[in-house]
Amino acid sequence: MADTHLTSLLIVDDHPLFRKGVKQLISDAGGFDLVGEASSGAEGIDLAYLRQPEMILLDLNMKDMSGIDVLKVLKAADFDSRVIMLTVSDQQEDLVAALRAGADGYLLKDMEPEDLVARLTDAARGQTVLSPALAGLLVHAMRQDSKPKTPDEAGLTEQERKIVERIAVGKSNKLIARELNIAEGTVKVHVKHLLKKLNLKSRVEAAVWAVERNHKLTS
Repeated sequence: MADTHLTSLLIVDDHPLFRKGVKQLISDAGGFDLVGEASSGAEGIDLAYLRQPEMILLDLNMKDMSGIDVLKVLKAADFDSRVIMLTVSDQQEDLVAALRAGADGYLLKDMEPEDLVARLTDAARGQTVLSPALAGLLVHAMRQDSKPKTPDEAGLTEQERKIVERIAVGKSNKLIARELNIAEGTVKVHVKHLLKKLNLKSRVEAAVWAVERNHKLTS
């Protein structure tokens, strides 16, 4: 016998026209039972407690509170609901913040309707879903996360800090060696070690890493 279970669904979005469009979409698609719609984050939290939906479609940017804050409240309350962010934001920081806060998916509002339904169906089956356009951003974010944020976190020695500081302003190994009164070969060894500690592949990446931190690496 075919599975006739309908996934109970709550929509939390402060745009009435968008809510209307999503309601029509899931009604036409089948497989979902709309149990409520909220026009604000606070109302969404209240409805989530009241209706206990299996899935919540949550907007990221709302007037009263952000979707991330709503998500944190829901996760802290230990809801079983699968929470899918449905937003216009394709910014890496929003994607990462949502996933770190416990989102079960992150979908863009400009997806083709049939693609959106397919992703929501996957989410209802327990999969974590992501708009295809965001895959590259997530990979980039993961790579960035693997890089130490500070010299202390990287475990750089005082000499390595001095060298990466000079790399950041474009100085050559020969010039660095002269300034630090060490052999050029020694500078090369230090560069190799600091790149490994920073999980970087080149001097250019090390320079960018140092400049992005925008602070003195040595005292």
